[in-house]
Formats: sequence, structure tokens, C-alpha cells
Amino acid sequence: MEIQLSDHFTYKRLLRFTLPSIVMMIFTSIYGVVDGYFVSNFTGKTAFSAVNLIYPFLMILATVGFIFGTGGTAIVAKTFGEGQREKANSYFSLFVYVSAFLGATFAVLGIVFIRPISIMLGARGELLDSCVLYGRIILLALPFNVLQMLFQSFFVAAEKPQVGLWVTVSSGVTNMVLDAVLVILLPQPLKLAGAAVATALSQVVGGGVPLIYFFSKNKSILRLGKTRLDFKAIFRACVNGSSEFMSNISMNVVGMLYNLKLIEYAGEDGIAAYGVMMYVNFVFAATFIGYSIGTAPIIGYHDGAKNYTELKSILKKSIIILGVLGVLMVAIAELTAVPLAKIFVGYDAALLSLTVSGFRIFALSFIFMGYAIFSSGFFTALNDGVTSAIISFLRTLVFQVAAVLLLPLWFGIDGIWASLIVADFMSVVISAMFLIIKRKKYHY
Repeated sequence: MEIQLSDHFTYKRLLRFTLPSIVMMIFTSIYGVVDGYFVSNFTGKTAFSAVNLIYPFLMILATVGFIFGTGGTAIVAKTFGEGQREKANSYFSLFVYVSAFLGATFAVLGIVFIRPISIMLGARGELLDSCVLYGRIILLALPFNVLQMLFQSFFVAAEKPQVGLWVTVSSGVTNMVLDAVLVILLPQPLKLAGAAVATALSQVVGGGVPLIYFFSKNKSILRLGKTRLDFKAIFRACVNGSSEFMSNISMNVVGMLYNLKLIEYAGEDGIAAYGVMMYVNFVFAATFIGYSIGTAPIIGYHDGAKNYTELKSILKKSIIILGVLGVLMVAIAELTAVPLAKIFVGYDAALLSLTVSGFRIFALSFIFMGYAIFSSGFFTALNDGVTSAIISFLRTLVFQVAAVLLLPLWFGIDGIWASLIVADFMSVVISAMFLIIKRKKYHY
């Protein structure tokens, strides 16, 4: 029996409904990890550092998909909750078309300016050439990457999270298979290009298949079709999704700052070690992001239907679930730090030691991370984009920038690894304050 947004959600039903989104995000992260594995082990440390140096910039361009995915989902889910099915589908179509257009525009601009941006990020010589090569190939598929991010949210709103999971699995398998073929079999000068082609084609699958699905007759509640240019709806989606936009922009800007500080403290090895931590962090954080994506349409629907008892129940259950997940993740991360680091940099003893020691500090942030991510997503789902954006802005930019600039002055490179712990802890404090202040307004 399929679970619907209008259902009452017990712990079991809530976990069943959000599980496809969680697995989808984890799988997306895992195939990114596989990509990093092949680049590091078969193309070398310089190419691996280049990918990690330019990747934050590529992700910044793709964040438009998160804006209209999360922000648009809140509008569409609430409109369905109000009983306006045709209007909800019109909104859905509008957000998809606008996202595709912006993705194509950013792709062209990115290809033109990739070299000066790489130089600005500190790339020189072989590192610079590798950044430009990898970046330009990835940018060719940027419109599909944008759509892939957008549809991750809308598959849940369409009450078809399982379909979204299978699309993500297909995209991931495409990347893994092509990595194994292109990176291993191509001669050394072409291995990095092969890794980029593998990633780009997987994004074409991840964004193109959902486009065909929603244009075709399907069994979901969403369908792509005619719409009209509604600037008010676009603005509302941007405001609602501003927290996710801010979160992703800030995260990648901070990633650039991390790289600059790590070059100062540990050179190219620092960038490589941070890259390993980010790949592994993507997998752990994906659980929290997937849960937030999975619960957002439920929250938006019951807010629209004015079912405040269910809204309060979902919030309470989520707090308990995220607490348990956070403790488990810290334990798993501490136990697996060495084998995970060996997968990427086992060929370099000094780099391995730096990566393991850093990750064991960094992993403590998982205790607080789930609450910070969910709180921002919770207010987005309530169409309170301003509050959500404030939480994300403080967490991903203000707190992290302050921590990464100040903590190394006292603790050296360990201060860089600990900065996310401090940022997430402060975010939980701020989130708790907003939840208390806003509870009468939203009746939870």
C-alpha cells in the first residue's frame, strides 16, 4: 500500500516514506566517492587536488536546482494540500523550465570564465590545466545536473520517492561503470578527462530521465505541461529555497576558503586530505539531507491542510530520529576512519596520517549536523524561507568562516578540522531559538 502525504505518520511510516530519499542522497554521494577513488588512485594526487579545488565552483553554479527543488516543492505541496491540483502542476512546470534555462546560461558563462576562476582559487601550472580540463567537461552537462537536483525533491512531492531512487541509482551506476572503463583503460593524459566524461554523462541520465518521465503519462500526481510566466511564484520559490541556496553557496565558498587555509598550513596534501573528508562527509550528511527532503512535502501538505496535530507529531518524531542517527554516525565514523582514508590515499603514508587525524576530529560534527540541516528544511517546508535562510546563512557562512579563520590561530591545522563542529553546534542553538519563537505561528 502506497503512503500518501495526507496519511498519519507513525515512526515506521515516517521512516518508510523518507527512506527512498535517504538512500537516494546516500547513493548520490557514494558515486561521488567512487569518482574520487578513481581520480585519486589512477590519475594521481595533483589531479585529485584539482578536482577538489574546482568542484566547489561547479557546485555553486548548480545550486539553482536546489533553489527551485526545495523552494518549489514547498509551494507545490501546499497548493496540493489546498486542493488546487491543476495550479500545482502549473507551478511544477514553471519551476522545471526556469531551472533548465538558468542551468544552460550558467554553463556557458562557466566555460568562458573557468580559467581565471581557477587562477583566483590558487591553481597554477599542472594543477591549473587539470582544473580547466575537468571543469569544462562537467559544465557541458550543467543543465542536466541542475534538473537532477531539482527532481530529487519533486519525486517526493509527486509521491514517487521510489522512482526518484531508481533514477539516482541508474545515474550512479552509469558513473561507476564509465569511471571503471574510461579512467582505467585510457592512457594517463586522458584519465582525468575520462573521469569528467563519466560524471557528466551520469548527470545527463540523472536529469534527463526524470524530464522524460514527467513529460510522459505517469502514475504520479505531477505532470509537465503548459504553464505561464509567473514572476511572483518564481520569487516565492526563490525566497523559500533561499536557505538551500545560501547553504550550498556558502558551503562551497567556505570550501574554497578551507582550501586556501590548507594550502597555507599543509600545501597540496592539505587539499587532498580535505577532499577525502568531504567525500566521506557527503555520505554521512546525505542521510540528514535525504531525511529533510523526504519530510518536507509532508510538512508542507499538513501545513496547507491546517492539520497542526500531525505537524507537531512529525516535528517531535524527527527530533528523536535525528538524535539517534547523529550518535550512530559519530560511532561509525570513528571506527572506520582508517579504512575509509586508505581507500583514497593509502599510497601516501604522510597524507594518510593527516587525513585520519583530521577526520576523527571532523566527525564529531555529526552529532549536531542533522538538527541544523533539518531545522532549515523544516522552515522551508512551512514556506518561511526567511527564517530558513537565516539559519543556513549563519551555519554555512558566518559560523564556519569565523571558525576556520580563528581556530587555526590557537590549534593550528586541527582548528580547521574542528571548525564545522563549532559551526553546527551554534546552528543548533540558533535553530532551537527559532523553533521556540515560531511555534505559536505555525501551531506545532
